[in-house]
Amino acid sequence: MTNTDRDDDKMLESFFEAGRADAPVPSQDLMARILADAQANMPAPAPIATPARRGLLAGLLAAVGGWPSVATMATAAVAGVWLGFVQPDALNSLSGGTLLPGSTATAYEVDDLIPSYGSFDVLLTEEG
Repeated sequence: MTNTDRDDDKMLESFFEAGRADAPVPSQDLMARILADAQANMPAPAPIATPARRGLLAGLLAAVGGWPSVATMATAAVAGVWLGFVQPDALNSLSGGTLLPGSTATAYEVDDLIPSYGSFDVLLTEEG
């Protein structure tokens, strides 16, 4: 920074000080007209809307995650019903014959898979 730059800054600063000392103040009449004009151009406030009530189905749908989740659950249900109805042989061989007891693979009875199932026979018999 040279000496002439500092002199120019000092001269400009004196002008800025003179401008700050003699700051114009708007009249009260001007301020009242500006505020009246601003008030006239303000938009009306929006009415307060009450939230719409959701039905039971919309509430349940929102609880499970919306339509994508419902579509996924429906696809899984259809696939489960299909696998339960078709019972492919490859799936039976992978499970060791538990799905189709009459197949050539090793067959298991319900008592083999659920040991406590045999105790239900006592409940089903009628004592007379």
